[in-house]
Amino acid sequence: MLLSMPYLGHSLSGWGLSFLSLCFILLLQRATGAGRELKFVTVVYRHGDRSPISPYPKSPRFIYANILWPQGPGQLTRQGIRQQYKLGRYLRKKYKNFLSSQYKRKEIYVLSTDRDRTIMSAQANLAGLFPPEGKQIWNHRIAWQPIPVHTLSRKNDQLLTYPILECPRFLKLLKETMDSSEFKLKLKKYMPLLGQIAPQLGYDVKTLLDVNNHKLWNAYDTLLVENIYNQPGPSWADQATMYKLRSLLELAVTAVFGDHKREEKARVQGGLLVKGILNQITKAATTSDPRKMMMYSAHDITIIALQSALGVFDKKLPPYAACHFFELYKEADGKYTIEMYYLTDITKGPAPLTLPGCSKACPLDKFKQLVAPIIVDDWTAECQKA
Repeated sequence: MLLSMPYLGHSLSGWGLSFLSLCFILLLQRATGAGRELKFVTVVYRHGDRSPISPYPKSPRFIYANILWPQGPGQLTRQGIRQQYKLGRYLRKKYKNFLSSQYKRKEIYVLSTDRDRTIMSAQANLAGLFPPEGKQIWNHRIAWQPIPVHTLSRKNDQLLTYPILECPRFLKLLKETMDSSEFKLKLKKYMPLLGQIAPQLGYDVKTLLDVNNHKLWNAYDTLLVENIYNQPGPSWADQATMYKLRSLLELAVTAVFGDHKREEKARVQGGLLVKGILNQITKAATTSDPRKMMMYSAHDITIIALQSALGVFDKKLPPYAACHFFELYKEADGKYTIEMYYLTDITKGPAPLTLPGCSKACPLDKFKQLVAPIIVDDWTAECQKA
């Protein structure tokens, strides 16, 4: 016996259409981040691999610098060019649905410190980010096009070059830090190491302890770069010693920008860059400015000063081509949020950074509120405070 069933043709047809519409909406939401829209990106990166900045007095092999590094000290190497080109290709892939496929000058602004290695790093990065396409191809044998890289004069750079020593307030805070019992206790365990390596380098211990002259930093850097290029180092600079030296330098830079009165230091150091970045982000959120990306080509110390000001520094020296991201999103409810990421290895991808006191996707207004203590209106006046 056949059971009598109602005719479902029209209802199934309508249901099927509704189901397909629902699927389309869900897929669309997933593709667009459930209604959120990326509105602006700021990237701050360290330059690529370079030659040593300067030799230490007893450096035995720096006489071969013209062979190993023919362009001289502190210059971007071929490896550094490749690193930045790869970072540019990474940015192209990451933001392929955000940036135009072809270079548009109104979409991106690139600012570099006035150093050969950072200017060249920006150029190499842009070669990977915006290879010429279509009518932008001017030579079929060269997959490159000129893109403006702007610079700040070394004398007036208070945005990307740190530490800024022409600030009495900062120097006083720095002295307080170095004189603090907490820092002295941390430094104590490194004193035997300094006593051991100082004569090997050609310095006295007092000179190496002066964080303002960069002697220890440059000596470590020379040894590190020579090691990267498989040059035999002095017998005393073994792996254990280099690890201790790196740890000492990480202690030093953390003390310079953080630890004791971190926020007060940030007001006259990395807070200046935070302020500049926030101004750009706010403009993107409140106007119809066509700019989509701000790119800063700078140094490891720039990243350290920035992250210390934000309270997200992991107390590790940034590697070549390390990159800090700020992403501004417009959420489905019309409000804006900021997300931060830190890239140190392209193969592993960026790690999320969370501003202390906020969530990963930090509301823009709350972000501003949380960083307000490190933002100043008059840097000169702040530097003159007793």
